Amino acid sequence: VQLQASGGGLVQAGGSLRLSCAASGRTDSRNAMSWFRQAPGKEREFVSAISWYGTIRYYADSVKGRFTISRDNAKNMVTLQMNSLKPEDTAVYYCASDGSISDRYGSTWPFWGQGTLVTVSS
Repeated sequence: VQLQASGGGLVQAGGSLRLSCAASGRTDSRNAMSWFRQAPGKEREFVSAISWYGTIRYYADSVKGRFTISRDNAKNMVTLQMNSLKPEDTAVYYCASDGSISDRYGSTWPFWGQGTLVTVSS
């Protein structure tokens, strides 16, 4: 599975961005997908995850109520709508697939995209 993340950029605090992750290759595994992020000088952290049918969605406490994860299985795509962005949301955002939806450390997610940079200015 190959993952291509896009949609990052520079935005002012309070603004919005929409990240997308397009999957190609073997995409018929009924997989969960997720977003993680890594800020400069910090460890990677979980952001959100979604099950194949979208019935289960998890969010980190830090983004709950501001970010929304969704997916379009017909297009093999997962998106992350980010609203009310804060400077502390600045990070490289990575999408991942085929892992355990409850895994918030990333160790069970075998496929990762290349990352897209989100910068939130104050």
